[in-house]
Amino acid sequence: MKIEKFEDIICWQKAKILTLECYTTLKSNKDYSFKDQIHRACVSIMNNIAEGFERKGNKVFKHFLFIAKGSCGEVRSMFHLGLDLGYINKEKYIDLNQKSIEISRLLSGFIKSL
Repeated sequence: MKIEKFEDIICWQKAKILTLECYTTLKSNKDYSFKDQIHRACVSIMNNIAEGFERKGNKVFKHFLFIAKGSCGEVRSMFHLGLDLGYINKEKYIDLNQKSIEISRLLSGFIKSL
């Protein structure tokens, strides 16, 4: 399948879903600093995939995919903290964490393919 726009990229689609779930999960959370940090990191995953794709060059695209992968690690780290602070229940933590690991793996595969 030829990727014609960033919305065709599976890891972007999954990052968008993760971002929406993160926003929904933390909607009523009053720790605005925590919420802002994890939201920005989630959005960074999808936006870096999009921005890198739009730059139209494999070398620069890879650079942005590495940034997205770093943001994915940051999100996972924040999920651990959210669980420990009681902001995310265990079931939701497992779900979100697994989704972020899948995105990270997809990003690694995508980077290797470029």
